[in-house]
Amino acid sequence: MTAVTAPLTARGRVRPLAALQQTGTMAWRSLVSVKHNPLELVDFSVTPIMFVVLFTYVFGGQMAGSPQEYLQYALAGIIVQNALFTTMYTAMALNTDLTKGVFDRLRSLPIARSAPLLGRIAADLCKQLWAMLLMIGLGMLLGFRITTGFGGFLAAAALLLVFTAAVSWIAVLIGMLAGDPEKVQVFAFTLIFPITFTSSAFVVVDTMPGWMQAWVNVNPVTHLSDAYRGLLTGGPVAGPVLWSLAWAAVIAAVFVPLAMRSYRART
Repeated sequence: MTAVTAPLTARGRVRPLAALQQTGTMAWRSLVSVKHNPLELVDFSVTPIMFVVLFTYVFGGQMAGSPQEYLQYALAGIIVQNALFTTMYTAMALNTDLTKGVFDRLRSLPIARSAPLLGRIAADLCKQLWAMLLMIGLGMLLGFRITTGFGGFLAAAALLLVFTAAVSWIAVLIGMLAGDPEKVQVFAFTLIFPITFTSSAFVVVDTMPGWMQAWVNVNPVTHLSDAYRGLLTGGPVAGPVLWSLAWAAVIAAVFVPLAMRSYRART
């Protein structure tokens, strides 16, 4: 890895513009590492494909009468679920870098202390975009149709990236607190599976028991899935989008300080 030098202020701190450039360098470092570890790209490609194919052809006939009709409803939820699972790669990568001493080596360089962390998040958002495009492309091959045009697609992509950027700070906190990558995986499955399956991601809320609907209706995954679905295929948009952005703001407000405090303590 090439050392990144930057001008320092009188206080010995990296200037904001230099810190931004270093964040970009660290993000590029994370993306280029895929060339040396192709299995990482497989994780971001095979799992999304598997989700789309299995949900479409295993549940499609039962849920909607045909795989294509179910895909038109469920693809948004499948993409949201995959995006949330993908944020846990951030946690695992950070935890691995910590346990292997990568951050100790980076700390000796004249770079902003936050650059490795923000660079990792930025790189993983690029991988999120790749997975989303892959799933939509595969969905269209299987019969899914975007009915709101290119503008709707761009808005849906932007909303997903904003929400997952906020959730990434939960992943950062988990990565800082977990003792090893295996524990990160335990946290991920324990947190993400219940919250995604008790939402409108895969089934209509009205089909659930009344006591469960009370939670489902406030579940952030429900709002994000409904917003993403509406932006791609039509339906209510304003309410779900506003709720999704509100949830993203709350998650960021709570977990950014906690994650940064834990990050400073570990590095």
